[in-house]
Amino acid sequence: MQLIDPDHPFFRPVWRRWATALFPLVWAGIELYGGNPGWAAAFGAAGAYAFWQLVIVGPSDK
Repeated sequence: MQLIDPDHPFFRPVWRRWATALFPLVWAGIELYGGNPGWAAAFGAAGAYAFWQLVIVGPSDK
């Protein structure tokens, strides 16, 4: 099951893929700094998955 579709037209601009991947990772850092390791882990996992799907795998060349 794929939660994020890198081929969706919304993710065509590169800056949107990077922003969607990095924002949860930055927020995980803020949560960790604030003393909330549970939320930090949740946002870190979401950000890692988004980074994997949108930046590393990226859209297919159809």
